[in-house]
Amino acid sequence: MGAVQKIAVLTSGGDSQGMNAAVRAVVRSALFRGLEVYGVQRGYQGLLNEDLRQMDLRSVGDIIQRGGTILQTARCKEFLTPEGQQRGADVLRKHGIDGLVVIGGDGSYQGANKLSKLGIKTMGLPGTIDNDIPFTDVTIGFDTATSIVVDAINKLRDTMTSHERSSVVEVMGRHCGDIALYAGLASGAESILVPEVPFDIREISQRMRENFQNGKRHSIVIVAEGVCGGDEIARQITEHSGIEPRVTVLGHIQRGGSPTHNDRILASRLGDFAVERLEAGDSAKGCGIVKGQLVTTDIDTVVSTKKSFDMDLYNLAIRLAQ
Repeated sequence: MGAVQKIAVLTSGGDSQGMNAAVRAVVRSALFRGLEVYGVQRGYQGLLNEDLRQMDLRSVGDIIQRGGTILQTARCKEFLTPEGQQRGADVLRKHGIDGLVVIGGDGSYQGANKLSKLGIKTMGLPGTIDNDIPFTDVTIGFDTATSIVVDAINKLRDTMTSHERSSVVEVMGRHCGDIALYAGLASGAESILVPEVPFDIREISQRMRENFQNGKRHSIVIVAEGVCGGDEIARQITEHSGIEPRVTVLGHIQRGGSPTHNDRILASRLGDFAVERLEAGDSAKGCGIVKGQLVTTDIDTVVSTKKSFDMDLYNLAIRLAQ
């Protein structure tokens, strides 16, 4: 496969902090290498609508610190069909674009994989707060989202301690419990409920009751949305213990805000790496970072593999939650 001359970049699916830093890196890295670069507005929907604009250095000025995505994002049912995918490939060819960088989560990677099979050189960047993309230690936005949850739990713990109450905090993570796990461990949550690990609500309720009887003044339970709603967990705790936890659903606040320096650096490294690999003739890859090293993995393998859950870290959290 030859080197690319004109590339495009899009963001797709749920936004994550650091997407703008990744877009900035892709654009500036491409321009540094003498390539033309285009931004696709509103993800795959914008691609089908031919909503593309040429980017220059100023197009990505003053965005590295901003959350969200300047390219915006949207769901696109049409692109789930073979006809929509073929149309997307045709649009890119029509505009002379021979390489595409897709920043997003699993669904975004699926789309990039389909385009690669239609002859478009593609690179996927892991942009999702859920940290559920395999073959990378961390995804763009995960560090910031986890920090937001930790900050919220710190504040809740202050007021829960003052009133000697318990709190259930519902965080994002339909299929992956990493936000709950990492934020729970970092904030000292007494119980962490994730989709990957079975739990006994009776045992959790009993432990909460015993802790209060032994003089503990507060208790924090963090639950990933994929387990069930925070309200339901609180109801069950009340049923089994008589304790009435207050429920906080953090929701989309976890996706907003300025990215941490870790997410900015990760996004910058991955964005530049994706352009480098495209220019070298590589394609159909997911970019990631493993033990500090930038790596690529066949995107076919990425989309067909489920990321493993860190049971060692989970067990550490359980040991320390006394």
